[in-house]
Amino acid sequence: MAATAEQVWMITGSARGLGRALAEAVLAAGGRVVATARRPEELAGLAARYGDRVRVAALDVTDEAGAHRAVADAVRAFGRLDVLVNNAGYGNVSPFEDTSPAEFRAQVETNLFGVVNVTRAAVPVMRAQRAGHLIQLSSVGGRLGAQGRTAYSAAKFGVEGFSEALAKELAPLGVRVTIVEPGGFRTDFAGRSTELREGRPEYAATVGATARFQREYDGAQPGDPARAAAVIMQLAAMDAPPLRLLLGSDAVRAVEAADLARLEADRAWRHLSVSTDFPAGEA
Repeated sequence: MAATAEQVWMITGSARGLGRALAEAVLAAGGRVVATARRPEELAGLAARYGDRVRVAALDVTDEAGAHRAVADAVRAFGRLDVLVNNAGYGNVSPFEDTSPAEFRAQVETNLFGVVNVTRAAVPVMRAQRAGHLIQLSSVGGRLGAQGRTAYSAAKFGVEGFSEALAKELAPLGVRVTIVEPGGFRTDFAGRSTELREGRPEYAATVGATARFQREYDGAQPGDPARAAAVIMQLAAMDAPPLRLLLGSDAVRAVEAADLARLEADRAWRHLSVSTDFPAGEA
């Protein structure tokens, strides 16, 4: 895999948070970046600082045609596309009962179908190159269902399944896929980007607890976006990157505990699971 200075990156949701930290890190290392955001004026500072090594593009990832235009723009500007980072997303907190169908669908459209849309636009380019790396920003919420985040978890679980299946399809073509699963990072994700609703009193101990924790956690998360950016750049330089990578000590602890509990539960109920087979020897 080429060094960062030789790579062309496309990063969605580059205006702030992990996307902005990553765009700045790649550019500082000499790479070329197509940085996208719904409000591209928020990326003016990158364009002013890095000149023709950065191309700013307006993109709402729910717009499939817009995703194709952004990828085509990347190829016109730089001749190829080496790394796509599907970073754009958001996650509100609310009881499922109080989450309207429109709000639920909007979160899934952005967090799942946004990834699908941009990936669909990039895959033909990478297939033709016989090289490329799709880095899908999932979440610890893509491994663990989170109370108060039913829509977000539904979408991120979808990103995980989609990306795992896609990795198997693309591996023979020289295209790699990595699912990155961050825990809590000091970004805007828990701030103005997130709507927190505790809901009715019956949910005070579950969804309400999540909303209260999120408010207190904002600004105290253990994750450093700059360090996350450095790790993602390491992934993009690997010839054999992992399919999944947790980011953050909180993510590691939570997923390890949940995976162990899941394995123990599977073993405890194995007798029921295997009882559904035809009896041995029966035609």
